[in-house]
Amino acid sequence: MKSLAQQFLSEPDREKIIQTVKEVEQETAGEILPMVVSQSYTYPMAEAIGGLVLSLPISLILTYFIGGWLWIGHQNMWLFLGLQTFCFIVFHQVCKRILGLKRLFISQREINAEVEEAATTSFFREGLYKTRDATGILIFISVFEHKVWVLGDEGINKKVSEDQWDNIVHIITDGIKQNNQAEAICLAVNEVGHILKQHFPIKPDDRNELKNLIIEE
Repeated sequence: MKSLAQQFLSEPDREKIIQTVKEVEQETAGEILPMVVSQSYTYPMAEAIGGLVLSLPISLILTYFIGGWLWIGHQNMWLFLGLQTFCFIVFHQVCKRILGLKRLFISQREINAEVEEAATTSFFREGLYKTRDATGILIFISVFEHKVWVLGDEGINKKVSEDQWDNIVHIITDGIKQNNQAEAICLAVNEVGHILKQHFPIKPDDRNELKNLIIEE
């Protein structure tokens, strides 16, 4: 079964994005890396919270019907605990496998923190901080969280405002909502290129220092 990142972009989509990055980088010394990951974190606590929240009412209802039918009386407490344990195990696995359900038990604050941390980790792991003129920029897309994060290296951040990166994020998220992610990413890459070439025009000895696309399976 394909991961979320694999499903997010088809092979033609990937080739289109790679070609767009190549074309944009012919006009700027900036190094642009779009990166797609299935999720930034596993969120195990959400699975536990979901299992507990969903299992409690179900186990109460089952206790009422089974306890009444078997006429267990005060022993219903033990019946409830047994059913609660069983239902928790079942719904814990359900939340683990049904990502849309699992996402209901994750706060937006936690999502933002985990995506930012994953994007920062990827920025350093993929060597975006090592470019010659400190002009690496990461467009980080985390599919499960529906979040986009843009990180620029020191040389870029000295000249480009945060508002401009926010616009890049909106371009991609709006495109994803319309199920048009490949076009949106290409549009965002072109916009990043337009911003960068104003401050970092291409140099005669420029070379490609980073990958043009990463899909983290």
